[in-house]
Amino acid sequence: MNLCRFNGDRLGLVEGDTVFDVSSALSEIAQPAWPYPPGDPLFIHLDKVLDKARRLRPSATCQRLADVALFSPVTAPTKIMAAPVNYRAHVADANDPAIDAGVHAKSLEGVEKPTEQFGLFLKASSSLVGPSEGISLVMKERRTDPEIELVVVIGKGGRDIAERDAFDHVAGYALGLDTTVRGAEDRSYRKSADSYSLLGPWFTTKDAIADPSDLTIWLDINGQRRQSSSTGLLLVKIPELIAMASRMYALHPGDLIYTGTPEGVSQIRSGDTLRAGGTGLGEMTVAVR
Repeated sequence: MNLCRFNGDRLGLVEGDTVFDVSSALSEIAQPAWPYPPGDPLFIHLDKVLDKARRLRPSATCQRLADVALFSPVTAPTKIMAAPVNYRAHVADANDPAIDAGVHAKSLEGVEKPTEQFGLFLKASSSLVGPSEGISLVMKERRTDPEIELVVVIGKGGRDIAERDAFDHVAGYALGLDTTVRGAEDRSYRKSADSYSLLGPWFTTKDAIADPSDLTIWLDINGQRRQSSSTGLLLVKIPELIAMASRMYALHPGDLIYTGTPEGVSQIRSGDTLRAGGTGLGEMTVAVR
């Protein structure tokens, strides 16, 4: 099932090129009392919302997908986590002088799995946007690159999660653009500008993806293919990423793990149009401002 947030804060089921408005299913989200529980309310109550959405679907009004504005399906993650250099071929990108900034290539010398070596990094939750909002460039004197990634959406919280149990904590998946200002500063600083964590085009439930390690993800910039790879080439796989994250901090429903980007990252400029897609995850168009 594909669940989207559209035209502001409407909840929709996406089937083919149609969006069915099932916003009434949001009534299943209980109103919290202070202190608010950690986690995204939609994903805390996801099973109940999905069940009601299925019941509403036959009588729901619908619109063409092309006619709606799509926003991030996750609105309140407690954290956005990301894996650095998690595809072998992406290491070559780090040797590009325009990307290296005098620090990246050197730090990767002799490192087999950079994510294991350096751990995950965090991105500000305020950087999260959806496709219709686009990317708003900061530090315009610097090179900025979007990085296509498979994003894991946590459904069940936990701490010290074993790899064998990791998928029990997954709600589903989405596509992400981990937008990056090139430079020598810490990743969490350069990747946390407003709009630099893009998520969409919708949320796909776990049961709809037979094997998340066998998906093709891709990114076009102004109609030219820049990135395309299989998630099977991830150096540190999804169960390992979940186990690694949960050793350090508790995971909560709606938390996001950006799993890493393949080779081919390219600079973007104001006025560019991006198109991103993935097997079973849909496609999205993103404007650069």
